[in-house]
Amino acid sequence: MTNETAETIAAIERRIIELRQEHRDLDLAINALTSNPVHDELQLKRLKKRKLLLKDQISFLENQLMPDIPA
Repeated sequence: MTNETAETIAAIERRIIELRQEHRDLDLAINALTSNPVHDELQLKRLKKRKLLLKDQISFLENQLMPDIPA
């Protein structure tokens, strides 16, 4: 493994950690918002959409870390 490859892998791993933290934060925000009987539905939809986008980004980056396996 070259130094450049190791740096790329480390950068991807750091980004995954950041995205997971934001995903957890959004989960907390969504729970707090839904616990209020009078909440903003548009805001809730935006948070949920962002959370799904983060999940997709995390999955994409995790797949980049996995080696290709021949079928």
